[in-house]
Amino acid sequence: MTATTHTVTNQVPPLVGYDVFGGDRALAEGLERHAAPEVLDEARAELSVLGLAAGSARVQEWGTRANENPPKLRTHDRYGHRIDEVEFHPAWHQLLDGAVSAGLTDAWGRPDGHLRRAAGFFVWTQGEAGNGCPLSMTHAAVPALRTDPALAAEWEPRLTSHRYEPGLRPAAEKAGALFGMGMTEKQGGSDVRANTTAATPLDADGEYLLTGHKWFCSAPMCDGFLVLAQAPAGLTCFLVPRVLPDGTRNVFLIQRLKDKLGNRSNASAEVEFDGTWARRVGEEGRGVRTIIEMVAATRVDCVVGSAALMRQSVAQAVHHAAHRRAFGGELIDKPLMRNVLADLALESEAATTLALRLAAAQDAVQSTGSAAEAAFLRIAVPTAKYWVTKRCTPVAAEALECLGGNGYVEESGMPRLLRESPLNSIWEGSGNVQALDVLRALQREPEALNAFLQEVGRARGADHRLDAAIKDLLTELADLDGIEARARRLVERMALVLQGSLLVRWAPSAVADAFCASRLGGDWGTAFGTLPHTLDLESVVTRARAV
Repeated sequence: MTATTHTVTNQVPPLVGYDVFGGDRALAEGLERHAAPEVLDEARAELSVLGLAAGSARVQEWGTRANENPPKLRTHDRYGHRIDEVEFHPAWHQLLDGAVSAGLTDAWGRPDGHLRRAAGFFVWTQGEAGNGCPLSMTHAAVPALRTDPALAAEWEPRLTSHRYEPGLRPAAEKAGALFGMGMTEKQGGSDVRANTTAATPLDADGEYLLTGHKWFCSAPMCDGFLVLAQAPAGLTCFLVPRVLPDGTRNVFLIQRLKDKLGNRSNASAEVEFDGTWARRVGEEGRGVRTIIEMVAATRVDCVVGSAALMRQSVAQAVHHAAHRRAFGGELIDKPLMRNVLADLALESEAATTLALRLAAAQDAVQSTGSAAEAAFLRIAVPTAKYWVTKRCTPVAAEALECLGGNGYVEESGMPRLLRESPLNSIWEGSGNVQALDVLRALQREPEALNAFLQEVGRARGADHRLDAAIKDLLTELADLDGIEARARRLVERMALVLQGSLLVRWAPSAVADAFCASRLGGDWGTAFGTLPHTLDLESVVTRARAV
């Protein structure tokens, strides 16, 4: 006999078996807006295949397994030989194989490559965010390597390959390779000029031995790493392969894996160099300049990754509210819940729209050498990185609350999103680093500010609240008194004005109106769900539904 007390009712079906790309109107419209007509159909088809995979039960299971079985460090083999290997669950390799096969390390050699890759990265991150780290660093290493044509000719085909080949072997024997990066050290953190790792030149031109440590080195099973070290002429960029051309392993001593808040499927290691062979990349003493484009590319990925986490959080919250009944009807139809969901959806769409605009600018710089777009990126990237990554955690937390206790349990997937949400705000420079970088651009590169103002000015006259916000921003920019202490406030306003201008130009009127009323017009509280009740919130929420 079945006990009647165990009848389960009013539980929400899982959000599974859907097209993560096709079910996201803001993402699909962004692709249509920025992609060249001749590549649009191909890009749509690729992203739909990836979107169906990311929304499948299989990929969702891979993400769960990779997080439930975090990587393990094996410093020695059974005989006592040092091997310095990290063992991953098979699900991790399946995730990376799917990502690399989809071209998520290949942006540099195809039309609209940055836009298509960013959209794919956005989609795949919603299946599992942890594997984004090696994907991002591999993608971002290409411009740094191009400072040395010989190195680029050797490594770029491997890094942009659509073949995933795990395992430590000479790179020449592999059809595809992944790259990591090591800049931060114990005593310096973001102040990389305080690095103490030493680089001693060898007789062969461009070859060095490194001695020192790296406090954070993510994805330590990559085939190579770009690192910074002090050479005789100053801080310099180097390529450190895990395996040398003769098949012997380079000295790459993994001291421990970090026990992290989130990003648990990925390994972050503390690494020691002790006579480690390295090849110089770029000129001695110009390490920061050599690696800066890699940093900029990874910062864009931080924006894209945070936007993806927000989108998945909102998709889960709206899906839950559409299927859960309470107080006589579906939650999604309750005015107060609708206000919360609409508020979250605004944050998500603004982040998505901005992320795709950055990717499109990258394509313009690469394809046409556009100085205007390069200047725009110089100030828009740290601005977006500062703001979008900071908005990710409150969005994930509020979305989890929409599920109530059901969202607080691991099976829902919401705790994993919440744990992951602070990462991108820290990675590649925390909030203060980004804000100070914006100040640096404002003070030293007037063309960057001009490009930014031209971008937001394209929407002038379309919304009076945006016009007023632009005017206030110009007043703030003209006031240099206490500028460093005001940097966060200033960059926040810049980000909101930029997002508002993009939404006014491209989003449906209900979305743009609600964003400008709340974020720019001041008709908003201090928590989500405090939008003016007179807005068309139903249209905003309906647009945010994944299926």
